[in-house]
Parts: sequence; structure tokens; C-alpha cells
Amino acid sequence: MDGLKIRSALAPDIKRLIGFRHTCESDYVWQLDLQKKPGQINVSLRQVRLPRPIKVLYPREQFSLADEWKTKSKTFVAIAADGMPIGYIRLNEQVAAASVWVLDLVVDAVARRKGVATALLHAVEDWAVERQHRQLFVEMSSKNHPAISLMHKTGFEFSGYNDHYYATQDVALFFGKILKG
Repeated sequence: MDGLKIRSALAPDIKRLIGFRHTCESDYVWQLDLQKKPGQINVSLRQVRLPRPIKVLYPREQFSLADEWKTKSKTFVAIAADGMPIGYIRLNEQVAAASVWVLDLVVDAVARRKGVATALLHAVEDWAVERQHRQLFVEMSSKNHPAISLMHKTGFEFSGYNDHYYATQDVALFFGKILKG
């Protein structure tokens, strides 16, 4: 996207960020198959096309951003050429593990599929490398096919799941990337 800038979030940005549509639509879900036998656990995830698109609810309360944006390590904002925020990424720094966890990655509906999320991820990667972190992790619902596709596109590898991670009881998928300084 032409003229896109990434910067740290400021207090006046928060009201606009909360107002973004945090939901998305998906034509696919990742179905978890878990088989347990004595001495063996088999887990498989497979992409399943849905008969019609579903609305994927955001797994966290978007209004919590107003309370939490300063308590987490960092919030970056993508700013369009006109100076308006069009996306954000919020992360938690795990200093002892030399890793960074992306908690939120949201792009305003009118700016989606234009490279904003990729630019935000690259900004976080650069920031994490400067701070000498070794790994970057992202979590998402197994229903969030657009985010899963973004992870594959940007070089993240599947690194695990949690069956009832969210309050919605959705499966969380975790993707990670080794950072090179």
C-alpha cells in the first residue's frame, strides 16, 4: 500500500482502533482430529471447505484494547497516506524466552488484502530482532483462514494448538518463526 507508515500507537489512536471491524469471513476451517491410544497420540489438522462463508468472531473483547494497550510490550499502528490508522498489531514480549507473542493483528475492513498485515508483521520482526529476540509467535482461531494463509505466506510454521484456548471454546492454532538478526 503506497504511503503506508508503521509507528507506535498513541492514546488518540485507540478509539479508532477499537472501532475497526474485528471479525472476518472464512470459506475454510482447520478441523482438528485427535486420536489417543496407549503410548500414542495422533493429531492431524486438515483444511475443510465450508458450504458457505462463516463469520469468524474475534476471540477477545475488542474494548479491552482501551485498558490493555499500555500494559503490553508494544502496540504498532499502520498509518495510511492520509494519516488515518488502518491497522494495528499488539504484542507481548517474553524476555526470559527471548520471544515475542502477537496478541492482536487487526486491519480495518476497507484496507484488507493490501499488504497492511504483512507490513505490520515485518515491523514487529524488525523490532524483535533489534531487541535480540529469537522467535516470533502468532495465535489465531482455527476458523480464521485469512490469518492462517497470511502465516504461510510470511514464512511462519505451525507450532501447536490448544483445543479450548479461547472463551468461545474455539481451537487456537500457534505459528512461529525463527528470527535472524
